[in-house]
Amino acid sequence: MTPCGNSPMRMRIEIVEPVRTRQTSTYCGDSFYGEGETSRVVQLMAARASEMPADDVLVYCVSCANSILIGGKRPRYLVDLLFGENTQPCTVDPDAWHKEVDEFIEAHAEYEVAGR
Repeated sequence: MTPCGNSPMRMRIEIVEPVRTRQTSTYCGDSFYGEGETSRVVQLMAARASEMPADDVLVYCVSCANSILIGGKRPRYLVDLLFGENTQPCTVDPDAWHKEVDEFIEAHAEYEVAGR
């Protein structure tokens, strides 16, 4: 299998993984949103972001991108990199972020996959 045109290697991106990754990784914190106080979620996001060995963090999940931003790092969304775009930070407020996501889902509910 050949890499796509804008693979991280072709973009001269050095991949440096955190100590805790893959099976030993911790969640970005966003998965705990709605389970308790938002301030606690922000603490978890900051804790995960602090584990990153660089200020620029490659992410492939939009919620992780937001968590990395909230945690004080610069998210670089993989899809943006592949299309030569800059990752545009959204908000550092988890409540505002989830409101935006919920509104998007509601506005696009007609496109939901049948059987789900």
